[in-house]
Amino acid sequence: MNLELNIENVFPFVHKESFSDYEELTRYHIRQLHQRTGKGANFLGWIDLPSGITEGYLSEIEDLAKEMNEKIEVMVVVGIGGSYLGAKAVIDALSHSFDMCINGRSFPKVIFAGQNISEDYIGELVDFLDSKSYAITVISKSGTTTEPAIAFRILRNHLEKKYGTAEAGKRIIAITSASRGALRNLVNEKGYRSFVIPDEVGGRYSLLTPVGLVPICQAGFDIRQIVEGAMSMEEMTRPGTPFRDNPSAVYAAARNALYRQSPKTEILASYNPKLIYLAEWWKQLYGESEGKEKKGIFPASVTFTADLHSMGQYIQEGQRNLFETVISILKPRREVVIPLEEDDADELNYLAGRRIEEVNHMAELGTMLAHIDGGVPNILIKLPELNEYYLGQLMYFFQKACAISGYLMNVNPFDQPGVETYKNNMFALLKKPGFEEETELIYKRINT
Repeated sequence: MNLELNIENVFPFVHKESFSDYEELTRYHIRQLHQRTGKGANFLGWIDLPSGITEGYLSEIEDLAKEMNEKIEVMVVVGIGGSYLGAKAVIDALSHSFDMCINGRSFPKVIFAGQNISEDYIGELVDFLDSKSYAITVISKSGTTTEPAIAFRILRNHLEKKYGTAEAGKRIIAITSASRGALRNLVNEKGYRSFVIPDEVGGRYSLLTPVGLVPICQAGFDIRQIVEGAMSMEEMTRPGTPFRDNPSAVYAAARNALYRQSPKTEILASYNPKLIYLAEWWKQLYGESEGKEKKGIFPASVTFTADLHSMGQYIQEGQRNLFETVISILKPRREVVIPLEEDDADELNYLAGRRIEEVNHMAELGTMLAHIDGGVPNILIKLPELNEYYLGQLMYFFQKACAISGYLMNVNPFDQPGVETYKNNMFALLKKPGFEEETELIYKRINT
């Protein structure tokens, strides 16, 4: 079985005749991607990455994880944006909600830092690590991105005080550029073990590089299955695949057809709280890839049924400028049956003997029908189950669709020029050397 895409609930809102116009367009853009002739072509190293991963590459990551597993309780992954969201999405999706034990084996707890500049967060993290045996995986091409650079400086200092410089050096893994940047220079100076982020792979497309695979492996999950799933989706979305059989092409076409009709917001909905960070990863992927030149679909997310009691009213009856993409997991990993109660005080005996997942699925189906009746187009993505293989499929599917969709919007889906604006203002306000002119101008604005 494979990931399955259903767009039938788009057609009440989009004419099938106009949708067919996207068939040749998507075919053209897929050729551009694979021939490296479109915008941002120097950042397309991810596109054939799954099939290029070697046995030795995976073994090196697995061997390091095994070595670390023998001496640490906690792995702190330092990174921001694409340098942490992919790994966080997979680890949260596959982890037990309350226990770190996997198949009877205990693995290090993988936690994250450098994704914010909260003094409370980093202070509490240092408190937590005082009593833990831990190591650090720091992820940054440059080594100078403000949020992770601050966190790494503080945590490296803590690690060296706790274990001494020599032992601390054995507990630091750097994932960075091959030959340049402050972090690569530190690796060369200190002798930290390191992995390379390919120059031609941007952060939000980096799941199948060491950026994603090292933390996921450290957490105890099967990176080979993730790669296998991604490889299968790579094959399914190659040039030459008929449009209707290429889920990434169909998804990109459907969302663009809706975008050109009216909806400017896409809500990613799931019925499993394990997918909250998958939605966060998806939001970065699409928001950062498409949101430029006054274009782009705004990516939002909800977790049902919880958010039906908060956002459900707006989705049902608010402004009709949105559509919904639903991730449905067909087979849960656990089986829980609703018991029979003699007095039936809560009036739930009509559900007795049924599995909770049946109730959840009926809530999913009922909500989808209600939202369609309320004027909300729906795209449905079915995953056979939640495991490494299908997450590999799903995340490569989204990446490929995002690239096609960006080209359909005529933007470069691989850059993020707007992100620099807040950084430059922050550097000026902090009086960073080299920003003297900007500092003077920005303080005049503030004091006017």
